[in-house]
Amino acid sequence: MKKAWKAVALGVTLSLCMAMMSACQSKKETEKSWTPPSGTGEETTAEPTTTEEETTTSEETTTETTIAVTTEDGSIEGYPVELTDIYGTTTVIKEKPARIVSLSPACTELVYSFGQEAALVGRTSACNYPESVSAIESIGDIMAPDVEKIVSLNPDIVLTDSTMTPEATVKQLRELGLTVVILNEGTNFDGVYTKIENVGKIFNDGAKATEIVTGMKKEIADIQEAIKGVNAHPTVYYVVGFGENGDWTATGDSFINDIITMAGGDNIAKDGQLYSYNVEDLVSKDPNIIILPAWADGSFQKTAPYSELTAVKEGHVIVLESTDTLDRQCARNAEAVEMLAKAFYPEIFEQEKAA
Repeated sequence: MKKAWKAVALGVTLSLCMAMMSACQSKKETEKSWTPPSGTGEETTAEPTTTEEETTTSEETTTETTIAVTTEDGSIEGYPVELTDIYGTTTVIKEKPARIVSLSPACTELVYSFGQEAALVGRTSACNYPESVSAIESIGDIMAPDVEKIVSLNPDIVLTDSTMTPEATVKQLRELGLTVVILNEGTNFDGVYTKIENVGKIFNDGAKATEIVTGMKKEIADIQEAIKGVNAHPTVYYVVGFGENGDWTATGDSFINDIITMAGGDNIAKDGQLYSYNVEDLVSKDPNIIILPAWADGSFQKTAPYSELTAVKEGHVIVLESTDTLDRQCARNAEAVEMLAKAFYPEIFEQEKAA
């Protein structure tokens, strides 16, 4: 548990959360009009959607063979690629990387999404998706990677994102002559699309980037079409951390807030910043639904003042067996929207399934 809290605290420190979402309908109006789905009163366990592609990923490995095309000025077609990170450093990628060390679970997922897993030679111990990634050599913890191990793997690029790797580690790797590519995440869901598009640039595969983004947008549009007739949206609070170490949640300057909103929820913490929230405000706003990661299930409900929340008393608690699709900026974020929407409005999707 202590390790989890440390990871949360450090993640919050490194997060660049600046944008604020506009206010949705007030809590009082929502409380009057939102009605819990019939049959509630017990906690709901929500699991990430599993697609056929995910089921077969661990069994199949795609190896792409490319032929570099040299242009008249001597450069390789599609390159060089320039990406400027949160530190103001512009990294130049001169050719498609053949050896990659990923310091971020989200980046690791995107490498697989682009079918470039054959280039992955190192990953963190937290990189756990798809299952086959466990065969890739680990370079240690996210917040304290083994720099010597990274250097020994001789990567063309070290790939990470703006909230994962400590600045000191980035500086050390660059001083050792390694090319570190930091993907800026942004503070809203559009940042997910930008991140995917930038990975497309790294691999000179804009077509694949477009395919992924287009697919995500369609999946989200389908979900929103299904719930468009809903007039009352439940107020929601997502527990990232709680207790003596502070209350942490998806505030309005996070892409997770957008996921909750797109799924038809009204995030009560949309007025917060940098994932930190005031427990007094949580109690005062008394959300209709609490979203809990599996590790917090039970302990949250038994701890004051959370135990006095209406959602806890009435069993309107959604327990996520895995929060990866919700917490990581990757292609599976569209699945997170679907997962939450189905948990918020089970009757709508049950009727749709029956039809």
